[in-house]
Amino acid sequence: MTESDSSAVLSASERRSFILRKLFSLTGVVPIGGFLVLHLWTYSSALAGQHAFERSYGARSESPHGWLLDAFLVWLPLAFHAGYGIVLSFEARPNVKRYPYARHWAYLWQRVTGVIVLAFIGYHAYEYPIQLALGNLERDQLFSKLCGSLSSTTSTGIPLVAVGYLVGIAATCYHFANGLANFCFSWGITSSRRATQRALGLAGILAIVSFALGASSVIYFATGSKLVLAPGLASDVPPPVSCEHLGEKERLGAVGLVGEGLLGEKEHAAR
Repeated sequence: MTESDSSAVLSASERRSFILRKLFSLTGVVPIGGFLVLHLWTYSSALAGQHAFERSYGARSESPHGWLLDAFLVWLPLAFHAGYGIVLSFEARPNVKRYPYARHWAYLWQRVTGVIVLAFIGYHAYEYPIQLALGNLERDQLFSKLCGSLSSTTSTGIPLVAVGYLVGIAATCYHFANGLANFCFSWGITSSRRATQRALGLAGILAIVSFALGASSVIYFATGSKLVLAPGLASDVPPPVSCEHLGEKERLGAVGLVGEGLLGEKEHAAR
């Protein structure tokens, strides 16, 4: 192989790497990031009770071609983003000990949170969307199962699932926000230092707001406590049915879904 042939092969490899990195950055923001915000918003409707949650969740999932849209707009981009992200993680060479700058730490935490997010999404997808798709879980059981699962505790009284969700949501929001700031820089949207700082600030605000929505939903499902007001309630929404007001039938149904005694261990109505 001549020297010109070698340089041509190298140039092709560099171009392929450049395109893959651009697609990796794009998929993390446009389809996946948008879905994340929508997903957190949908689940936060539970703060208004079961009727509001089922109405919000049903409005997003009742499309006759919803599964097809989810496949092409969520799951395929997510699979590519996760797969290529794993490749980049193996190639990463963080050096925060020698260069302990903020952006170096952000680079490291982006890789760490990526692993956490992958595990979190895998667990959540298996427990809920996949079970719904397989017919093992009905949509009208989703609210009760979430209450039962997130309110469950270990023998020492630790709400392990709820804590795991809080960690997973925190990692997801950080990963998205930092990825959004990187996207703006790599795509030339922020070309100056001042613009980059503004993008980081706005991304940080978005991460905090997103985490507040997600954390409020988790805490509500786990304890029945509301930390923020429920978003976007319509005037014709029926009186709320909440975790703290689940009837005996719904409580027993939730226990049957996630294991005996989960809701009985935490009596929301006591509050």
